[in-house]
Amino acid sequence: MGTRRQARERAVQFLFQYDHNPQMDLDGALGHFWLHQRPAVIDMIEGRSNWGEEKEIPPPTVDDLAVRSFAEPLVRGVLENRDVIDAELQRLAANWDLHRMAGVDRNILRLAAHEMLQRDDVPPVVVINEAVDIAKKFSTDDSGKFVNGILDKLAAQLDRPARTTPEAS
Repeated sequence: MGTRRQARERAVQFLFQYDHNPQMDLDGALGHFWLHQRPAVIDMIEGRSNWGEEKEIPPPTVDDLAVRSFAEPLVRGVLENRDVIDAELQRLAANWDLHRMAGVDRNILRLAAHEMLQRDDVPPVVVINEAVDIAKKFSTDDSGKFVNGILDKLAAQLDRPARTTPEAS
């Protein structure tokens, strides 16, 4: 799995967690989240238990840092623009109130909408494909179709091509 896919999955996981349990200290919440998302730390925590023994947490790997450096601006962007993103998603999701959507689907849509509306470094078709795959992995069997339908509507109203980025033209 690529770094950007891992980063998007981690961003969705954080957004879901934050959506259900918002923290006053975003930096602290992100720091705690990233510490516990690293594979080496997970192995250490889930490994053999030695009660009372101090375990030294290994430093982040290059891959850990790459995932975080792509995911964290996504998380912050979604949270900073959540009202605008939610209003747009509500408009596109006919007959669906945002608060009644599955929490995972809602946060996948928020992340993808942020990438499509506030960033132009990834083509919309890539954003949609990533969101659909993440929905299939983390949500219900029908979530991929649901996410795809809403994001297709969003992509259709954008002022940029669906398959190229500004740098590619």
